[in-house]
Amino acid sequence: MDTIKEVWSSNLEEEMRKICDIVEKFPYIGMDTEFPGVTVQPMARFANRIDYQYGKIRCNVNELKIIQIGLTFTDENGNLPDGISTWQFNFQFDLKKDQYAQDGINLLQHSGIDFEKFKKDGINVSDFAELLTTSGVVLSDSVTWISYHSCYDFVYFYKLLSNLELPKKVDDFLDNLLYYFPVIYDIKFIAKAKISYHGGLQDLADLLNVKRTGPQHQAGSDSLLTSQTFFKFKEQYFQGSSIEIYKNKIYDFVPPPKPEGYNNSNHSYL
Repeated sequence: MDTIKEVWSSNLEEEMRKICDIVEKFPYIGMDTEFPGVTVQPMARFANRIDYQYGKIRCNVNELKIIQIGLTFTDENGNLPDGISTWQFNFQFDLKKDQYAQDGINLLQHSGIDFEKFKKDGINVSDFAELLTTSGVVLSDSVTWISYHSCYDFVYFYKLLSNLELPKKVDDFLDNLLYYFPVIYDIKFIAKAKISYHGGLQDLADLLNVKRTGPQHQAGSDSLLTSQTFFKFKEQYFQGSSIEIYKNKIYDFVPPPKPEGYNNSNHSYL
């Protein structure tokens, strides 16, 4: 049985009802988004790298539309529910009207995304935001969000849910973000701190022998891999220690971590 459910405008309400039921027993959510690349470079001067990164992302998210969100639900031990564990939400996107970077669209098309279907059957973002806001999935400190290098992901997600202009300062954005997502773990930040890891999600999953389900660069498959990689990493590197010191530290939006160890010549994770 497939574990990833495709969600379009026609089945949005039905699938959101299922999510409302499942989140109580499976409140750990792996999250990934797909978006149409990077089209804007900020012209302003910035005081530091974090301000630059946020400024760049803010410029792009203000101009572009989200394409997919993937959500994977597990319990506190990483166990998936029976049957469907992952929902892939596909949003309205029109290549003739909406802005995009060509290399970003090429990547998504290569991964199997059919933009004609997104134009015809995609979800209206306002409908999604309204249903998710009342679902128990967001605005709850009993839900834990798991991500990988999620600065773009959470800015897009926040903009979708709030329908507000993005704050100009990263600290103000993070304060607003935590209203919707009170508990966040970014695996890239954790892996860099713990084992001096500098690579991407797929390479870390391979390092941990976590197998992918579904196509890479689609949000459902990536959210499932994110979730499974988090729990495998936690099992391997946090025996007897707490991961909570890394809560709400989003890679590129906070100062880089100081590695705990594993940064000598015998532990080079590139």
